[in-house]
Order: sequence, then structure tokens, then C-alpha cells
Amino acid sequence: MHVDWKHVAVTLAILPFAVVFAAWIGFFNVGASSGHWKITDWFLHFAMQSAIRTYALAVDVPRELPHHAVQTAAGHFARGCAICHGAPGEPRSPAVLRMLPQPPDLAERVSGWSDAELFRIVKHGVRFTGMPAWPSQKRDDEVWAMVAFLRRLPALGPEAYRDLAYGPAGSLVDRPATFQQALAECTRCHGVDGRGRSTATPVIAGQRESYLLQSFAAYAEDRRPGGVMGVVAKAIDRRHWRDLAAHFASLPASRGRAGAATALLEPGKKLATEGDASRRIPACLVCHASRDRNPAFPSLAGQPAPYIEQQLRLFRDGQRGDSGYGHVMREVARPLSDNDIAALATYFATAESRPAHPMASARD
Repeated sequence: MHVDWKHVAVTLAILPFAVVFAAWIGFFNVGASSGHWKITDWFLHFAMQSAIRTYALAVDVPRELPHHAVQTAAGHFARGCAICHGAPGEPRSPAVLRMLPQPPDLAERVSGWSDAELFRIVKHGVRFTGMPAWPSQKRDDEVWAMVAFLRRLPALGPEAYRDLAYGPAGSLVDRPATFQQALAECTRCHGVDGRGRSTATPVIAGQRESYLLQSFAAYAEDRRPGGVMGVVAKAIDRRHWRDLAAHFASLPASRGRAGAATALLEPGKKLATEGDASRRIPACLVCHASRDRNPAFPSLAGQPAPYIEQQLRLFRDGQRGDSGYGHVMREVARPLSDNDIAALATYFATAESRPAHPMASARD
């Protein structure tokens, strides 16, 4: 069979111009009402699944998903995901069902994806759909928390989901207009007592008002990466920030948590009170004591150990944002080992209010 390569070359040269011309005259129907051709629908799904499968090969899956952070992920799911994907007791909107492609009911679909594939989808989103990327690309810990929540989602009933996602808030509004609605945005993760509804959430009860205001601003202005808090800070009207900060600052601070690992407690106490001059690690309590500290520094006493560990890792890895003194903490955390971090987290999780400096109690 003789192939006329000259005609083939001419056809290939003309084809791109023909496609552009067809697009220019509006030949291609971009309306969602008619749906895709079957071959187009098949190809798009084939390309998506293949790409996710391939890129997921590079994902470093943790040995265990962060199930302690499921509550925080559930709160974010209620704010940013359920509107399209639905949730237990909250069916998808009829308007969403007309989207092209239609967002899936995740409770029915998550079993078809591996942990690595779910991570890839949640973190990077999917082009040509309504699936966005995670709000902060520097917070893989939040993405893994969402993967852990998605694994639990199929087994959740409406009541269990509402308690996990909303807590005392009961429901959410698109943009909190009143102080009570803004407060509900906070209490669904931080609890009505400000002490957190999971060990992935920090205790904000008793923190200085100025520190809480700085944190709001840092999240809202993307100076402190946070896919969960960034969305909340932008949703709450700035006129409520000061009242919210004053409210949580007035609540009783945490008194510490039981259950310390004694093998880590003493090394953690030594680092917190004395530091390690040989490694240029200053004593944490010089800045983070509960009393007489700089208002820009948070109190660490009574914070959940998993939360402290995660924040110190973020600082050490240069991924923790800046609420004012982030550059200082990044240098402080750089020489910390994993064991140092675990020890400090253990100490502060069980600590009560401490004086501003290790020698302060001797001066009182």
C-alpha cells in the first residue's frame, strides 16, 4: 500500500488551523446541559484516573493516618466540601447535580482510591472540574487528616457526622454575619471552653488577646499557611476578630493533661527550662512562660502533645508561617531532633501555668 506522505504532511499542517477555526466560529458546544459525548466522558475519566494513579506513586504515605485530627478535618469538610459532595444527612444540592462533571458522593467512592491517591486529589485538586486544590500547599499534615476523615466517612451516620463536624455550633452559614455565628465557626473545632475538641487543635482559652488577633491576621493574609484556619479567618468578618479574641482570652486556661510518658518528661523539662547551649537551643520558658511573657508569644502549657509536635516540625522544616516571630522559632527549632520534639510536647502537655523565667519563682 502506497502512502502519499505529501498529502499526509499537508493534512497535518492544516489540521491545527481547522481546529482553531472551528473554535473561533463557536462550533464546539461548551454548554453543560447537553453533557459530554460518551467518548469524551470516557477519555476525561481515563486521563484523570491514570494521572492520579501515576502521580500518587511519588506520595510518601505515613505509617498511620492522623486519626487524632479527624475532627478538625470534618469541620473543614463541612465548610468547604459538603456543599458539592454532600454529607451524612445533608444531600447534595439539586444545582450541584447539574454540574459537569457531577461531584461524586464521597461516601460511596473513597473505597476506590488508595490513601496516596486520595492525598493527591485532596492536595492538588482536579483540573476541568469544580475540585480545587487544598487552600495551603504547605500543610500536608492537614491533607492527611482529611484522608483519615474520608476513610471514616462511609461509616458515619447523620448524628455522628453532625457532632464531629459541627459540635456545639449545630450548623454553618456561608459568611458569619453576627458575633454568635462567628463564635460558632470557632467553637466547632476549639470547643465552647476554648480547649479544643481534638488533640490536633490548640488550646486558645486564656491566650493573650493580642496573640489571637495576630494569628487571625496571619491566617487571613496567608502569612501563616493553614488550609483549615485560612478558610475560617477569611470567612469571619474582621469586625468580629477583636471580640472573638477577647472572648477566648477571658476563658480559663488549660491546667495540663494527664498521661505523660515519664521517659520523655524529664528531658522535655530540661530543654524547656534550661535549653541546650551546646546545640544553641534556648530555654523555651524564657519566651513561652504563662505569666509575664511578651503578649505576642503564646502560652504552651497544657497544649495537646500532638499539636505541639506538629507545630515544631513545621518550624523545623521551614513551613510554619509567621504571626510576627516565626523567623525566630524557625531558627530555634532547626537543631531539634524528633526525640527533642516529642519530649518538649510531653512536658508542655502536662505543664500548668509557669513563671516567665526558670528563676522567676525564686524571686517571687
